[in-house]
Amino acid sequence: MLTNRRSEREDLCLSSDCRGHRPNWGITLQPARASLTMSASTPSSSADSPPAATASPGATDQRPTPSVKSTQGTAAEPQDGQVYAIVEAAGQQFWLQPNRYLDLDRLDAEVESTLTLETVLLLKGAQGTTLGQPYVKGASVVLKVLAHRRGPKILVYKMRRKKKTRRKTGHRQELTRVIVQSIQVGGKSFS
Repeated sequence: MLTNRRSEREDLCLSSDCRGHRPNWGITLQPARASLTMSASTPSSSADSPPAATASPGATDQRPTPSVKSTQGTAAEPQDGQVYAIVEAAGQQFWLQPNRYLDLDRLDAEVESTLTLETVLLLKGAQGTTLGQPYVKGASVVLKVLAHRRGPKILVYKMRRKKKTRRKTGHRQELTRVIVQSIQVGGKSFS
């Protein structure tokens, strides 16, 4: 009996991550990939050129790094010279640029009417960046209401296990779509 237990114990994996509960089927783990040294020249039949690829265990992987193109003009980082403002509306902060639309929580305003937001936290333009403490004095953003709409449906499913209690409800947020007409400082358009 003692020999049987010992042989079973020898079949178990003894590495620190397995903790002796998985059998070791005689498989040894190899590194994820072998390192290759690539030659920069094209393969030819001449004897003076080195082989195209040689595997060596101590060599480092010498692949060409891909070139990274800068993406200018994305929403996350505008180009230099663009005008934008960060405003506070409905308890959230929004990044606004002229002639762009966005959806805010439902506002009490008629369609085609204009709104003025005076809670401007930051302005960026050709002159530089102006940071408010907490708001920029004399700055405002003029918005035009395009439509009142509803957001996508969100399903809420609540279940209590072992109690046969299930409740499925949906929610659609009431939104107002607005377009930014202008960003103003002291009644004049900010650029």
